[in-house]
Amino acid sequence: MTTAEPLAFLGNPSSPYTRKMLALLRYRRIEHRVIWGSHMARNEGLAQPKVKLLPTFYFPTPDGCVEAVTDSTPIAQRLERDFAGRHASPADPELAYYAALIEDYADEWLSRPMFHYRWHHQADRQHAAQFLAHLFNPRLDGEAAQDTAQAFSKRQFDRLHVVGSSDLTAAAIEASYRRFIDLFDSLLESSDFVLGSRPCIADFAIYGQMTQLGLVDPTPRAIMLERSVRLESWLWRIEDLSGLEPDDADWASPTGARTSLAPLLQEVGRTYCPVMVANAAAVNAGEAQFSVDIDGTAWTQPTFLYQAKCLAALRSQFSELPGTAKGHVADTLIANGCAPLTEEHA
Repeated sequence: MTTAEPLAFLGNPSSPYTRKMLALLRYRRIEHRVIWGSHMARNEGLAQPKVKLLPTFYFPTPDGCVEAVTDSTPIAQRLERDFAGRHASPADPELAYYAALIEDYADEWLSRPMFHYRWHHQADRQHAAQFLAHLFNPRLDGEAAQDTAQAFSKRQFDRLHVVGSSDLTAAAIEASYRRFIDLFDSLLESSDFVLGSRPCIADFAIYGQMTQLGLVDPTPRAIMLERSVRLESWLWRIEDLSGLEPDDADWASPTGARTSLAPLLQEVGRTYCPVMVANAAAVNAGEAQFSVDIDGTAWTQPTFLYQAKCLAALRSQFSELPGTAKGHVADTLIANGCAPLTEEHA
């Protein structure tokens, strides 16, 4: 697919999903233009999405109109279908499943420490509020910036429970972040990217969350630098991979991926998987919140319909795998604590 005009999207540097998609577009060499802003501002002349999330992409339609689309995962899948070359999803179905699962883990679990660190600790909260106030309006004077920052800080702090962040769960969230840093650092010792010598969608999803955790917010950045300067270097590389010349031979072999990804998949099984399953059960039962044990911590948060859809999508993708790949994926998931993802009709 080619478009007469660059593909436009509304985004903000503080949005991990904006940063994910911007890096992906650069790597895919898809011509684009970014409209820096947010849905909090007046965006005259722009089509409005059904749900106001960032980034919002504006796709041309056959009738000459524009369609406003949100949600980075289906947008990335659409780009895979519409634009040829330099794909971020492997052709091998087993590898493609691992890429999708780790992308989902990054988007939906690493977003928890991202939101937690930004708003739970006072120093980070104060920094983030002022940082975001000036991102939305760099011309704010001191008093106006302070007022905007305080209002934004209170609103976000009051929403921490939505991602399960509380004084009770703080230790579990922060421990999972430290483990991720260590696991990913070990992976990068032997592989340039999640699945070999070329990036997949999981790399861009991890990059998006880590631009905030590792480059913006003081506390998680200090933790990253203490544990892995390698990861900081990786983040700056991922920002623009337009000069990389990938080849199909650069993908890891399925056999190699089963081994190299095992520690990371074990972390998925330890944290995100049980939360996904408990959330989906509560959604199906019509309950407003759910509780589940994570590393000995009673994790309680409001149900989240979207993450129930994520679990259904992963199960559906698993069910559609061809026989041999399906068997290998099932064995890998079960061995690493992710057995619920193989329950095709749950």
